[in-house]
Amino acid sequence: MISVPDRRQAVELIGEACSSGARLEPACRVLGITVRTYQRWTAFGTVQSDRRPESLRPAPRNKLSAEERARVLSLCHDPAYASLPPGQIVPRLADQGVYVACEASFYRILHAARQQHHRGRSRRPGVSTPPKGYCATAPNQVWSWDITYLPTRVRGMFFYLYMIVDVFSRKVVGWEVQLGESGFHAAALVQKAILSEGCLLAPPVLHSDNGSAQKGFTLRAKLENLGVTASYSRPHVSDDNPYSEALFRIVKYRPDYPSQGFDMLDDARVWVKGFVSWYNHDHQHSAIRYVTPAARHAYRDEKLLEMRRRVYEAAKARRPERWSSRTRNWDYIGEVWLNPPADANTSSKSAKAA
Repeated sequence: MISVPDRRQAVELIGEACSSGARLEPACRVLGITVRTYQRWTAFGTVQSDRRPESLRPAPRNKLSAEERARVLSLCHDPAYASLPPGQIVPRLADQGVYVACEASFYRILHAARQQHHRGRSRRPGVSTPPKGYCATAPNQVWSWDITYLPTRVRGMFFYLYMIVDVFSRKVVGWEVQLGESGFHAAALVQKAILSEGCLLAPPVLHSDNGSAQKGFTLRAKLENLGVTASYSRPHVSDDNPYSEALFRIVKYRPDYPSQGFDMLDDARVWVKGFVSWYNHDHQHSAIRYVTPAARHAYRDEKLLEMRRRVYEAAKARRPERWSSRTRNWDYIGEVWLNPPADANTSSKSAKAA
């Protein structure tokens, strides 16, 4: 609603504009009103207030009476229905030959009474706190790991692929294929990866989801013994562990992935071994400027990127008419975030998981 003083000011401004030679329609448009609105405001010689709130409107014929609204609330407070939503209450009343109001009316009445969400023993919705973010500026600072299924030729039977990936370099630093999910296997894999990477004196952060193997006592005891900082995703939020999820997608979309299943456990291990070798040493990862994870893990990527930048700059110098702007971005990515906070530098977020 526009107040009377604001209306008067608008009318005066439009009048001044029209006196100076402006047309009425453009002058009204500048103030965000229509010509019809201006005419309605000035119809009685003086600017009038908005009479819509004062107008008398007949009550709808289908409006519930105060007694009917009270009955709806009384039914919702009944112990038999106190913990049920209207979608359950209305059909149960109909089974008893009772109709008071439709489900939408139940919801409106409960909402007006501030009882829609937390009646009876229903729990208030909790606020899920995002997990702590970690910034990796070098290899072996932040790792991510998870377990996924590998199909077999036997329907309903699976092998289980354990895989640890370095968040900074995307290198697979540890993997195993086992017959089942177990905290014992996970603990052995973490210890093996730390020893192979030589980071026993500076153990990394290890991020995972909330599976039983990931949060079991066996693994947690091993992490504490090794000095590894454990980090966990929020329940049912796969985006909190994007690096492992993206890696498993690459695994299962390889052209030679045996979608019909593996025959034996050793067959699965042989295939995964070949995949890890290809991924670490041959796969040019899009999120790290198309260098291999092994090259970035060994600090060779900065030199490679600088060489590419020079190649592009030389090409632009030879044929500048082919370049409408700067050359391709071959800048070194110095920071990679796991679950970045809202105030993290946007350049750090540019290194995507996939």
